[in-house]
Amino acid sequence: MTDAVHVPVLLDRVVALVAPPLQQPGSILVDATLGLGGHTEAVLIRCPQAHVVGVDRDVHALEAAGERLAPFAGRTTLVHAVYDQIPEVLADLGIASVQGVLFDLGVSSMQLDVRERGFAYAEDAPLDMRMDDTAGITAAEVLNTYPAADLARILRSYGEEKFARQIARAIVREREATPFDRSARLVELLRDVIPATARRTGGHPAKRTFQALRIEVNDELGVLRRAIPAAIDSLAVGGRVVVMSYHSLEDRMVKQEITVRARSTAPEGLPVVPEEYQPELRLVTRGAEKASDAEIAENPRAASVRLRAAERVRRAAA
Repeated sequence: MTDAVHVPVLLDRVVALVAPPLQQPGSILVDATLGLGGHTEAVLIRCPQAHVVGVDRDVHALEAAGERLAPFAGRTTLVHAVYDQIPEVLADLGIASVQGVLFDLGVSSMQLDVRERGFAYAEDAPLDMRMDDTAGITAAEVLNTYPAADLARILRSYGEEKFARQIARAIVREREATPFDRSARLVELLRDVIPATARRTGGHPAKRTFQALRIEVNDELGVLRRAIPAAIDSLAVGGRVVVMSYHSLEDRMVKQEITVRARSTAPEGLPVVPEEYQPELRLVTRGAEKASDAEIAENPRAASVRLRAAERVRRAAA
């Protein structure tokens, strides 16, 4: 594991976005997807008054981040949890509100790089794909037990796979002979099912199926749907939520939640808008920001990132 391999995406921009409310003593940032701790390390260096609550469902990531952040042990609290559990984590720590919440969504570099985790389709590996490999259903179990209709729905909804129905039928047919347990066999099936003309565009033919399986195994969209409102609700006035998404399904969900809260709820035509109808959030980024060509060249993982940030300007009515 090297810093050169695990380059945090949009590091300088992310720190610039979360830093303003973290300048006062006692300020708290929740890094909801701690990973290897690269963003948290930079925040701790540049915001010397801040304390970071680092949350991750991956016990291996927590261990690695703990080693990286050892010099800041007095200013970090690391918690094994899924990021939709932010309210419970903060309640357990006796924290009423925070000055920032950061999300770096999707699969981490470490998870992709450890072949045995089964996230990458480039090498043969067990079909696991659990971000928390101590609990939950594996990708192999999904492939071997879900009905064809459910498999097709997952591939179509989470992977935006045009050939979802054909792939699902082929998986059900093949598993009757031998259950799926390794990624190479699944990749081979996908090469056979997806027409040659479609394989020539859109990247690796397994990309969409692997994304869909990973999202299903980890309930990523369900977790995100619960986590973004919870994160906003945890913010003190002046606090910021910053989210990095890596595919359109995530980004659309984030955009919808923060956009709704950045609008007035007042009926049209009111000459003066009462406080209770004022927006809860102010958008800090204009739309979704993308990585520069220079950053993408240095860190290819940044190619698909979409960055959004908003600041809390009002507490919601009780």
